[in-house]
Amino acid sequence: MSYRVCVVCLGNICRSPMAEVVLRKAVADRGLDGLVTVDSAGTGGWHQGRPMDERAAEALAGRGYDGSAHRARQFLREWYGQADLVLAMDRENLRALRRLAPPGADVRLFRSFDPAAPEGAEVPDPYYGDHEGFTEVLEMIEAAAEGLAGELAERLRAPHPRESAPRL
Repeated sequence: MSYRVCVVCLGNICRSPMAEVVLRKAVADRGLDGLVTVDSAGTGGWHQGRPMDERAAEALAGRGYDGSAHRARQFLREWYGQADLVLAMDRENLRALRRLAPPGADVRLFRSFDPAAPEGAEVPDPYYGDHEGFTEVLEMIEAAAEGLAGELAERLRAPHPRESAPRL
């Protein structure tokens, strides 16, 4: 049984799919690809079925990532039964996710795993900006993904006395 992480933004075409791709690679680089499953979604369903924003895909490709397989999805309340950790890109999405969450659900800000980020730091939405905004967002995502992958590597490789997924 794998540890499941779902990264969530508003429409699932910019930030969260970028984070999904980057986190998946960071997890694989640590040899955890069989132990951790990463996916993404949006709190809104406007873009369901669409690929990620071209600018997001270009920013990823510029750093050697491939986001071409992504198709946008909307986060559903039922997914809490499958996700061990749900990560919001900003406080607005965090509030929306917490409204849907059952008691005990682990829902946090994505940048909370970046040791250099201030408490409460968000990944800003680059959608209405230019290409530079997507590059800046990618840098934030890479830092948080590295931090999270490192924590997952430490926790998932250590023996746990209970069978349920470890809390980070």
